[in-house]
Amino acid sequence: MSIEEYTSGDVQLEDAQVEVEKPPLFSVVFFNDDFTPMEFVVYVIQQFFNYDHAKATEVMLQIHNQGRGHCGAFSQEIAETKSQQINRFSKENGHPLKTDIEELTKD
Repeated sequence: MSIEEYTSGDVQLEDAQVEVEKPPLFSVVFFNDDFTPMEFVVYVIQQFFNYDHAKATEVMLQIHNQGRGHCGAFSQEIAETKSQQINRFSKENGHPLKTDIEELTKD
């Protein structure tokens, strides 16, 4: 740009095209164990994910039959917080129920 263009006000600005990707979503994963009562797992799912009893039971059966089950789709921070809260709650109530988080794939 020349000084003449700058001082004459003939400069035109273009809008920058910024592409922002949505952050990935994460699911809280429950792992089956042989000691935590099924009723406790249903209770935890209802309390931490606001699922109704039927949906919580469905997830609990998935955990029981497949060894693991997924709940929700959250930002990484929220999923981590929920997982930590559930693990702490389970331990405080004398159960070995464990959770972790996994990134949801875009299919």
